[in-house]
Amino acid sequence: MCLGQQYLDYNIRDNHAMLPFRDRLRFCFRSALPDEACHVRRMCYMIVTSRTLLWTLLTMATTLAMVAAVITPTWLIGPSRRLRGRNKASAEDEIFTPSLGLYNGCIKVHEIEQLFTENCAPFVTSFSMSSEDFPNFWKAALVLFVCGLGLLSFTLLTSLSCCCIRSVFRKSVFTVSGTIQAIAGILFLLGLVLYPAGWGSRRIQMVCSNRVGPYYIGDCSIGWTYYLAIVGTVVTFICSILSIQAEVSTSSTKVQEGLIEGKNVICLI
Repeated sequence: MCLGQQYLDYNIRDNHAMLPFRDRLRFCFRSALPDEACHVRRMCYMIVTSRTLLWTLLTMATTLAMVAAVITPTWLIGPSRRLRGRNKASAEDEIFTPSLGLYNGCIKVHEIEQLFTENCAPFVTSFSMSSEDFPNFWKAALVLFVCGLGLLSFTLLTSLSCCCIRSVFRKSVFTVSGTIQAIAGILFLLGLVLYPAGWGSRRIQMVCSNRVGPYYIGDCSIGWTYYLAIVGTVVTFICSILSIQAEVSTSSTKVQEGLIEGKNVICLI
């Protein structure tokens, strides 16, 4: 869905100068006259097509999904463990499942005179941490995901703010956004590939046993947020392709005819 402004200046030369207003506009849209022959006066309009609406909604959903995937500490799920608190003599052992994310995790900490309590928090204090505590591959993956999210957030803004902006750097907002979404998808894909390369570090061994290594997680299993990141990456590429179709739909014959008829709202859903 895009509200836009287009400059329809009309100044048709030679034999077309005496045509009625509607015929002159129709001639401008259908002819191959250069811009100086068919100029436009300002005209505010709204174009809604099924493809532009789908592109905007998918971009929004993908951005939210990728944010949720990055910040949720369930990329790796460790085996369940039984823990007993110091003052829990008559109760059953407590079972908990540790998990790890890109930069955070869920572990159990034992407080004095208290039971084991679950604690989910970032384990990263700085990027200068040892690779055994924060694998270098995870550092690279985190940077790639953050950069990809920045690009994807920009395309979300362009899709929502096209009521004021129809072009970026003299290019169609759909073309620019689609290209940026493709770049973001590539960054996400690289991040997904690099993350398993860091599974051989000491931090992974604490959760998944000593039988771990790059692309092998031992007793752990892949969490749902890693799959969410995979789906988000695929949909990011779909959004990139859909942006082309969204642009085509706003330049269709029906849209042009609606503009010629002077409509301010054109809905093709």
